Amino acid sequence: MSERYAARKVAKSQSPAKQGRPGATRTRLARWSKYVLLSAAVLAAVTPVYWMVTISLKSEVDQFASPPRWFAFTPTLAHYYDAFFTRSFAKYLTTSLTVAGLSTICAVTLGTLAAYGLARFKLRGKLDQRLSLWILSTRMFPPIVTAVPLFLMMRDLRLLNTITSLVIVYTALNLPFVVWMMRGFFRELPRELEEAAMVDGDSRLGALVRVILPLVTPGLAATAVFCLIVSWNEFLLALVLTQTDASMTLPVGIAGRVTQYEIKWGVMSAAGVVAMIPILAFAMAVQRYLVRGLSL
Repeated sequence: MSERYAARKVAKSQSPAKQGRPGATRTRLARWSKYVLLSAAVLAAVTPVYWMVTISLKSEVDQFASPPRWFAFTPTLAHYYDAFFTRSFAKYLTTSLTVAGLSTICAVTLGTLAAYGLARFKLRGKLDQRLSLWILSTRMFPPIVTAVPLFLMMRDLRLLNTITSLVIVYTALNLPFVVWMMRGFFRELPRELEEAAMVDGDSRLGALVRVILPLVTPGLAATAVFCLIVSWNEFLLALVLTQTDASMTLPVGIAGRVTQYEIKWGVMSAAGVVAMIPILAFAMAVQRYLVRGLSL
């Protein structure tokens, strides 16, 4: 009995719980290190946004205070009033909403139809694959390369300083991305779904609208969000194609407040804060589909 009791005591002293204490400590340290790194990443991402919001609420004296006043300042809405009632930022905002919305709708509609055709129909000589690669190749060169040709084309069509020119250009800019994104989603679905619908008397287009599109709604939402962000933030082509207040988008209008005499930091920050709201609102509205689409 005494030998058996001694053997049990030795086994308990060498149990995995006591042997695993160093391993558990390392696991705990790794977990805390992960939290610290994530917190640092969130802080680095949020700090510029917080600084822009505070600048939009600070008076000019508080904006240039040294050391910077992160919290202790008297907020004011004078910059928002100056931006959207005294200046033309309300018009810029309306133009950006119109251009981004119309170009996103056009790009998603045309790109979805093209992606479905490339995913479902086989062409001779592997032409469907060559078309897919050609569409992708249009995104391999920087947009600045197309600035001068697009300017000349819109000038000949008499579309300079119009919303129509921006809608056409942004639709063409987003179309390759939509085609490749949606082509991948369509190829993941079995062909038997629309074939069964057509056997029941539905047309190819009807099967696409009533059977296939509801299944790829998350992909449509994710693609639409990316297209909207690109159209909303695009600056270079809008700067080249628009010169009047009636056609300028919000990024161009904000940059126009940087002159050789002064920089309206408060007005620019107020416009930047308002510019974030539509994208955040749309992303929150489709958040449920966006997460699923990004996962797919």
